[in-house]
Amino acid sequence: MSLFNLKNKSFLITGSSKGIGKSIAFHAASHGAKVIISSRKIDTCVETAEEINNHVGSQVAFPIVGNIAIESDLKNLVNESNKLMGKIDVLICNAATNPFMGSMADIPSDAFDKVMNNNIKANHILANLVTPQMIERKDGVIIIISSVGGTRGSNLIGTYNISKAADIQMVKNMAVEYGQYNIRANSIAPGLIRTDFARGLWDNPTIHDRYTSGHPMRRIGEPEEVAGAAIMLASDAGKYINGQTIIVDGGATA
Repeated sequence: MSLFNLKNKSFLITGSSKGIGKSIAFHAASHGAKVIISSRKIDTCVETAEEINNHVGSQVAFPIVGNIAIESDLKNLVNESNKLMGKIDVLICNAATNPFMGSMADIPSDAFDKVMNNNIKANHILANLVTPQMIERKDGVIIIISSVGGTRGSNLIGTYNISKAADIQMVKNMAVEYGQYNIRANSIAPGLIRTDFARGLWDNPTIHDRYTSGHPMRRIGEPEEVAGAAIMLASDAGKYINGQTIIVDGGATA
C-alpha cells in the first residue's frame, strides 16, 4: 500500500473553496479521501465540490458554508462534517484573515482583534471540537497552515506574522498534549504563493520583482506545491512527524 494512500480518510478543511485549501482538498480526494469544502460563500463551496467530484468520478466532496469568526459556525461545521462523512480523521486549518497592511503602530484595534480571533482562536476552537473523537479512536491529524511570516518580522504584515507565529507554537503544544493518543499536529509555512489571499503582494510589480529577483528559484510558489506537503503530513508518509513546521518557500529563507 502506498505511503500516501488516503482511502477511508475524512478531511475537514477550512477555506477550501479556492487557493491552497482547494488544492489540498483536490489532491486529498485524488488520493482516496472524503473532503469537506468550507468557506463563507456557499456558491464557491458547491462549485469546488462539484469540480472535485467530477474529477474523481464519485461524491467525495461535500460543501458546508461557515465563517471561522463565528463560534456557532465552527460547531456546525464539525457537526455537519461528522454527519456527512461519519468522522473527521484530518483537520486542516487553512482559512485566515489579513485585513491590514502597514505598521503595527497604525493597525486599528478591531483589525488586530480580527486577525487574532480568526488566525489563532478559531484554530484552537476547531481543534478542541475534533480532538475528542480522535482521542477515542487513538488516531488523528491536525495541520495548521501558518506562514514563513511567522518566523520573521515585517513592517508590512507584522500583525499577521504574529498570528502565524502563534500557530507554529500551537501545533507544538498539541503535539505534546495529544501525541500519546497517536494524534499528530504540524504546521506548514508557505512563502509567497499565487493565491487570491496573497494577491496584494504578488500582484504588486514592485513587491513581486523584489521577491523573485533575490529568490533562489526566481519565482513565487503555486498552491499545489503546498498541497504536496499537506498530503504527506496527513498520510502514513508523515506518521512520525509531530509538532513540526515545514517551510514551503522554494528556499527563500535558506
